[in-house]
Amino acid sequence: MSLLRAERRRLFKRRFTRYMLVLVLLVLGAVAVGTFATNHKIGPEQIAAAQRQADQEYQQQARWAQQERAACEQAKAAGIAEGRYPADCSMITGPTRDQIDPEWYLPETFAFRKDFEPTLTILAGILALFAFVVGASYVGAEWHTGGMMNLLLWRPRRLPVLLTKLGTLLAALFGLYVGVAAAWTAAFWGIATLRGNTDQVTSGVWQSFALTGLRGFGLVVAAAVIGFGLASVGRHTALALGAAVGVGVVGQIGVGIALELFDVQFFERWLWPSYLRAWMDKQLVLRDYDSCDFSLAGECRPQEFIMTWQQSGVLFAVATAAVLVAAVWTMRRRDIT
Repeated sequence: MSLLRAERRRLFKRRFTRYMLVLVLLVLGAVAVGTFATNHKIGPEQIAAAQRQADQEYQQQARWAQQERAACEQAKAAGIAEGRYPADCSMITGPTRDQIDPEWYLPETFAFRKDFEPTLTILAGILALFAFVVGASYVGAEWHTGGMMNLLLWRPRRLPVLLTKLGTLLAALFGLYVGVAAAWTAAFWGIATLRGNTDQVTSGVWQSFALTGLRGFGLVVAAAVIGFGLASVGRHTALALGAAVGVGVVGQIGVGIALELFDVQFFERWLWPSYLRAWMDKQLVLRDYDSCDFSLAGECRPQEFIMTWQQSGVLFAVATAAVLVAAVWTMRRRDIT
């Protein structure tokens, strides 16, 4: 039996992999079901109901304004209106009818063109977490149980064994990502058809979705390689999971609090979740509302800092490569005992 075939069987025979896969599919299914349940198809009946609700709101606001004007005039006549009401009671007016938009009262609806792309971020995030945990467990369990030493007795070439394991993991994740992404797209197209609309979905829109999905797969690959590499360096799954918790707690909460206390401008750019958002959303605009860039008209605009997906890609590529190089180096240099 070839090493590649043996690794493929070993990966899919592991109970942890199968249990995690079932859990991921259940979570994704729950997201789809929740989206279906909270969105509605908008037709003439819903538009008429929203129109009636807007009319009722206008009438309530008009009655409130009339009551407040009368109270203002009574208070002025009694000499107790100072500080509570304006100098001229006629200034108390409600909104005009055109200021109350009936669209405010329409139920939530799933517009595929506008609402599908954010769901790709959810899909990529869940699958990236799955890739990290399964990648770490896949090689960490081999080291912990002694399976790696037994395998190297059969195939004593260290680096081909390690890289074959990684290649098997990435190939399996590619197949999983393509299959799940296709099912995800079909499910949300169905949701948009039944509980929303599929208007103006052009070829350019599909191309944008495809590029977002491709960036999502890049995130999954990076998570898998980092989890795999950390567990290989530490020869235990716990090292990768501990590193993830440390980065999540220290790198996000601790560093974020410290930067905010020291009043560092655009402190979010030093936090890794900001790079994840910039990667998936193409860019992330950070604004400092404590400072102004004055326009020619004298308007005060908050200063901005733009994080791009290219910057995030470089950071993720460097981190992924560094972990992989460390895993390869330790595999070559350390004794297999």
